[in-house]
Amino acid sequence: MNRLLRLWERLDRAKEDKVDFAEFVHYVLEHEKHLAIVFKDLDRNQDGLIDVRELRSYCQRLGLTVSDEQAALVVKRMGQAGSATIDIYEFQDYMLLCPSTDPLDIADFWRHNLVIDIGDDTMIPEDFSQKEIQSGVWWRHLVAGAVAGCMSRTCTAPLDRIKVFLQVHANRENKLRVMSAIRYLMKEGGVSSFWRGNGINVAKIAPESAIKFMAYEQIKRLIRKNNADGELAIGERFIAGSTAGAISQTVIYPMEVLKTRLALRKTGEMARGLLHFAQRLYETEGLQCFYRGYVPNLIGIIPYAGIDLAIYETLKANYVKRHEGLTEPGVLALLACGTCSSTCGQLASYPLALVRTRLQALGISNTPNQPNTMVGQFKYILSTEGVTGLYRGITPNFMKVVPAVGISYVVYETVRKRLGASMS
Repeated sequence: MNRLLRLWERLDRAKEDKVDFAEFVHYVLEHEKHLAIVFKDLDRNQDGLIDVRELRSYCQRLGLTVSDEQAALVVKRMGQAGSATIDIYEFQDYMLLCPSTDPLDIADFWRHNLVIDIGDDTMIPEDFSQKEIQSGVWWRHLVAGAVAGCMSRTCTAPLDRIKVFLQVHANRENKLRVMSAIRYLMKEGGVSSFWRGNGINVAKIAPESAIKFMAYEQIKRLIRKNNADGELAIGERFIAGSTAGAISQTVIYPMEVLKTRLALRKTGEMARGLLHFAQRLYETEGLQCFYRGYVPNLIGIIPYAGIDLAIYETLKANYVKRHEGLTEPGVLALLACGTCSSTCGQLASYPLALVRTRLQALGISNTPNQPNTMVGQFKYILSTEGVTGLYRGITPNFMKVVPAVGISYVVYETVRKRLGASMS
C-alpha cells in the first residue's frame, strides 16, 4: 500500500487526484532514466547484462544477505526470454511501477518478496538481515507481530474455546455440535465464558516470539559455519526455523496446557488466580501433566508447515502465471492463498492437534479412563468414534481461519507503520 501511494504521488504531478496520459508518459521517461543508472551500477562488467553473481554482489554491497538461489529467482522473474541474464529493457519493464530508484529500496524489495511466509502458525520466523538487526528494525516487526497475534486471538477466542470444548467432550453418544456447544457454554457461564483461557493464550505470544527469534539467529550462525558460502538455502532456513520453533514450544508448552485447562474449566473454578491453579495441577497430577501432548504437538508441525508452504507457493505461482504482466499477487490474492494453504495444512495436522488437546485435558474429560499416550489415544478414538472422531471441532477451527488471517494482517501493517518499521 505504501508503494502504491508513492507511485500515485509520482504520477500525479499536478496534484489534482487524477493522472492524465501526459503525466504518465513523463513518469515513464524520467523513471526509465533513473533505472538505467541503477542498471549500470548493477552491471559491474559492463557487458549490458545482469547475471545472478552481479545481482547478489549488488545486494551484499548494500548490507543485504541474498543467496544464489534467491538471486536466481529474482533474475528468473525479471527475465522475459528465459535466460540466466537480464538486459536493461527487461529490468526497466519489471521495475517500471516500483516508484523508488533508491538502491537499498530496490534490493530490500527483492529480498522481502522471497521470505517464506506460510501463515499464522508457521515455525519459520521473519528472516532479518544483519543491517536490520543492528539498526533495531527487527524488534519493531516482532512487536507488530505480537500485537497482531493478540488482537487476532482475542477476536477469534470464542471459536477457539468451542473447538477445544468439542475436541474433549464431543462423542457419538452426546452428539455435541457447534450450536449445542454454544448453548451449553452460554448457559454455563454467560458471554464472558467464551474468552476463558484467552489471557494466557495472549500472554505466551511475546515470550514464544522472542525465544523463537533468538534461537533462529543462533542456529543460522551454526549452519553458516558449515556452509562454504555462508548463505542459507530455503531448505536450511526451514530446518533452522523448525528447530527454533521446537525450542520455543519446549519452553512455553506448560502455558499451552494451562490454556487448554482454563478453556475447559467451569464457572467459579480458579478463584485464587493462575498461579494457584498451576500449583493445584502440579500437586494433583505432577510435573508431567504440563507436558502432556508435547510429542503430537511437535510432530504436527511437519505436515502442517510442509503442506502449507507447498500449497502457498504453488497457488502464488499459478496466480502469477494466469495473469500476464504480474510479478507478485496483490494483498487480497495473497490472503486467499494463505487461507487456502493454511486450511489444507490444518486438515493434514488436525488429528495430531486433537490428540494433543485430549492428552492435555486428561483427568477432567467426560471419559477419565482414556489412554495417556499418543498412540493409545489414536487407537481409542478410532475404535470408539471412527475416522470422523479425529476431526471433532474442526468446523469452528475452519470458521476462524479467514477472520484470524485478515485481522492479523491489518493490525500487523498498522502497528508496523506506527512504529516506523519500513518494509518495501
